[in-house]
Amino acid sequence: MLRRQARLGRVDDSGSAMIEFIVIGVGVIVPLAYLAISAVTVQAAAFASTQAVREAGRAFSSATTPQEGRMRAQAAAQLAFSDHGIELPANALRITCTEGECLAPGSVVDVDLAWSVPLPWLPGSLAADVPARIPIEATHRVPVDDYRSSPGAAL
Repeated sequence: MLRRQARLGRVDDSGSAMIEFIVIGVGVIVPLAYLAISAVTVQAAAFASTQAVREAGRAFSSATTPQEGRMRAQAAAQLAFSDHGIELPANALRITCTEGECLAPGSVVDVDLAWSVPLPWLPGSLAADVPARIPIEATHRVPVDDYRSSPGAAL
C-alpha cells in the first residue's frame, strides 16, 4: 500500500493545515485588521472634527460678545470630541469673523479645525520612520442672524 501511494505521488499532509492557518492569519488577517482599525480611527476623527466645527459655529454665533462666543465655541468643540472618545487638541480650533464686525447682524463666522490624528498601536521606533499621523481639517461657515441685536447694543 505504501509503495502504491509513493508511486501515485501522495505525500502525508498531517499537521500542515495548522501551519497554513498560522501563516495566513499572521501574514494576511493581522495587517487587514490593523488597516480596518486605522481606518475606523481616522473616520472617527473626521466625524468628530465635522461635528465640532458645526457645533462651535452655532455656539459662537448665538453668543452676545465675541469673548463669550469663543468660550462657548471651545466648550462645544470639546463636547463634540468627547462624544467620539477623542480629546480636542490645544489651539486646533480657529474662529474668524468675515464680512463685517464680529457677531453683527448679517456677518459671517468661519470656524476652522486643523489637527493630526495618530495612527493606533505604532511603536515609537517605527513612528520615527513612517508618517504616524493623518492630518484632519474641517471648516464650517455660519451666518449670524439678520434679526439679532448688534454686539454691545443696549437692550
